[in-house]
Amino acid sequence: MGTNVLKTETPTSIDDAVYFLKENLNVGDHRPSISFGFGDPSCFECFRTTPIAEDAIVEAVRSAKFNSYAPTGGILPARRAVADYLSRDLPYRLSPDDVYLTLGCNQAAEITIEVLARPGANILLPRPGYPDIEAYAIFNKLEIRQFDLLPERGWEVDLDTIEAMSDESTVAMVIINPGNPSGCVYTYNHLNKIAETARKLGIVVIADEVYGHLVYGGNPFVPMSLFATIVPVITLGSIAESINKLLVYSPFPPTLIQGAIPQILEKTTQGFFSKTINILRKNLDICYDKLKEIPCMMITQKPEGAFFAMVKLKLLLLEDIEDDMEFCLKLAKEESLIILPGDREARNIYFLTNFHAGVTVGLKNWLLMTFAVEYSSLEDGLGRLKSFCQRHAKKYTLTGSTAVDQQIHVGTLNLAHGVEKLK
Repeated sequence: MGTNVLKTETPTSIDDAVYFLKENLNVGDHRPSISFGFGDPSCFECFRTTPIAEDAIVEAVRSAKFNSYAPTGGILPARRAVADYLSRDLPYRLSPDDVYLTLGCNQAAEITIEVLARPGANILLPRPGYPDIEAYAIFNKLEIRQFDLLPERGWEVDLDTIEAMSDESTVAMVIINPGNPSGCVYTYNHLNKIAETARKLGIVVIADEVYGHLVYGGNPFVPMSLFATIVPVITLGSIAESINKLLVYSPFPPTLIQGAIPQILEKTTQGFFSKTINILRKNLDICYDKLKEIPCMMITQKPEGAFFAMVKLKLLLLEDIEDDMEFCLKLAKEESLIILPGDREARNIYFLTNFHAGVTVGLKNWLLMTFAVEYSSLEDGLGRLKSFCQRHAKKYTLTGSTAVDQQIHVGTLNLAHGVEKLK
């Protein structure tokens, strides 16, 4: 039997936000719940990792060569394989000493922030961005200064703001390319401008390039390390999460996984990546086209990489919804569909709940959603989203049946669209 009581615990991370919204699902709704809020495609059969990776790990286990602790930074064969792999896209060769292996990209970010932290220092982080990096900076007592990404310019970095907010205590700036959660893919020229700006300011560029292989738009992926002759660059990358999740009971990258890395990188074909990219491209096209049919939603820039989209809410076209937080709560309750609010400090008086800083991505009245789900779930979820928005659409009543009255009505709707677009 359903309940109308909403949970009021305060979530403190993206994971918590997803679980929090799940707790507000209507248990009386017998439809399966659908989540567009958490990017974990590995749980779907269509995104299963390559058998080459599975076989490489099995072989590493059976060889009994990788049962011991690994040295800090990783075993030599794994570091050499990573260096060779990354060097394919560079005009110079990396050595194994240029590679430091960690337990996933999160730990790489954590260690990088730890190394750069010092009393009184600050770091420049993108908004919208990946909140875990902010959490590591806070933990290491780094002052956070956020620069905006510009949706009207394809989520490019606002370089003027970078120069204005930087000072002698700034140690680094972070970029995420392909963008998480914006889905942008930066051009060579824009990355060159970032490098020149960072050189001028005397700061390091930390480049999160986890989704470098997942690009399907007009811009090819360009690694930031191409500009390492201009400015110091620290690149954060990762093998597919489906591989990393096999063994995680260690504060260091498991030796067995490291033992499998050379075979994974050498034998995984482009066909595996192409299959994944084709699925994501198809899902994105469906998502983009369906969202264009919903008047209260707008994607300012169609994603070109990764598997997230930032969607602008046009609140003037909705009634009884005050902000992105209330939208997501009611959506979960009424349609058993989970999408994340964009505002990291969203507060909804009606539900008496609040999201603390660092929960989502830092854009008020935006939504964060992933399209890396099975096709059937994507279509079903988008249908539920459209029904929800139609149900909560602001009603306009015509005062007469004349053509003039109807033109006034249409003009009012267009004005609402225009005002909301300017907000």
